[in-house]
Amino acid sequence: MNRRKFVQQGMLGAVGVGAAACGSPADDGAPAVHTQKSVTWRLASSFPRSLDTIYGCAEVLAERLEAISEGRFRIRCYPAGEIVPSDRVMDAAQQGTVQIGHTASYYFIGKNPALAFDCCVPFGLTSRQQTAWLIEGGGLDLMRGLFADFNLTTFPAGNTGSQMGGWFRREIGNATDLQGLRMRIPGLGGEVMSRLGVTVQMFAGGEIYPALERGAIDATEWVGPYDDEKLGFHKVAKYYYYPGWWEPGPSLSYHVNLDAWGKLPKAYQEMFTTAASQSATVMQARYDQRNPAALARLLAAGVEMRPFSKDLMRAARSAALDMQEEQAAADATYRKIYETWKSVRRNAYRWFDTAELAYARFAFKEEGK
Repeated sequence: MNRRKFVQQGMLGAVGVGAAACGSPADDGAPAVHTQKSVTWRLASSFPRSLDTIYGCAEVLAERLEAISEGRFRIRCYPAGEIVPSDRVMDAAQQGTVQIGHTASYYFIGKNPALAFDCCVPFGLTSRQQTAWLIEGGGLDLMRGLFADFNLTTFPAGNTGSQMGGWFRREIGNATDLQGLRMRIPGLGGEVMSRLGVTVQMFAGGEIYPALERGAIDATEWVGPYDDEKLGFHKVAKYYYYPGWWEPGPSLSYHVNLDAWGKLPKAYQEMFTTAASQSATVMQARYDQRNPAALARLLAAGVEMRPFSKDLMRAARSAALDMQEEQAAADATYRKIYETWKSVRRNAYRWFDTAELAYARFAFKEEGK
């Protein structure tokens, strides 16, 4: 199989799905859905079941796929640790232990730093910009070319939206206050923090609270108010900083084993693509709906919310841009993706600053008066 050629097919339309589900023959003569055999896949997630929005995205995928296929294509979802640990999800999908890994691709930059672009990079794209780049800007084709090297293809699995900067046990005034700080932060954001003097550590979602409580770390980031409240970080860390400059619009992914994908009937591939797209939409909507109320509850509980200083933000941005340029110079694959992505970011920033930001600066502030 020519994997690179195979995974660079365009996104498949829902119209074909409807025709197949109604029993019409596929264009290539494949049998209608009701005559095809049942398929059951396993999905391993990097997230605990208790986080019903981020893990729940996978459950939405399974529910929609079962409904569309009239029960003939099912996915069994397993939270982090039930089949493999959270940091082994990509390996499990690559090796065929499971057919799908549900994860954040930047967890695996040790395999290739360019994997981060499938999720997010520091001072990168917002959620809408990231989705636009992946779906309409050629980003998904570039990422699928990279994932093919790992016997995988990838599908967007939803976006959290802009994240918070995390929880700190002590105040952070400027960049020098980061020196010696022990912080849980993954991906390229962790590499930037390391350059700023932070001792970076990694824990799975369910392990972060105990580490913060016992003082093994001084700070942590996760997602935003809704998840952070569930994880209880406000009980052991007083200061809640923003924005999460390392994750302005991180998208999760479904890592699908290429061998398993190639064995699916075309109609089932179309169904999966449609169900994945629906689950991605639901996840973003849930976060956008649930975060505001959760933030209000956290502030009412006495949490002190602080912005990162401009000094810290500028130091972080400088370190991030230096890192990106260094990685582009060192690796041709990274450079190919980075140059395309950088052009998209430049144009997106210009447009969003013209319309979105100008509106937000006025309307959001006026509402608070």
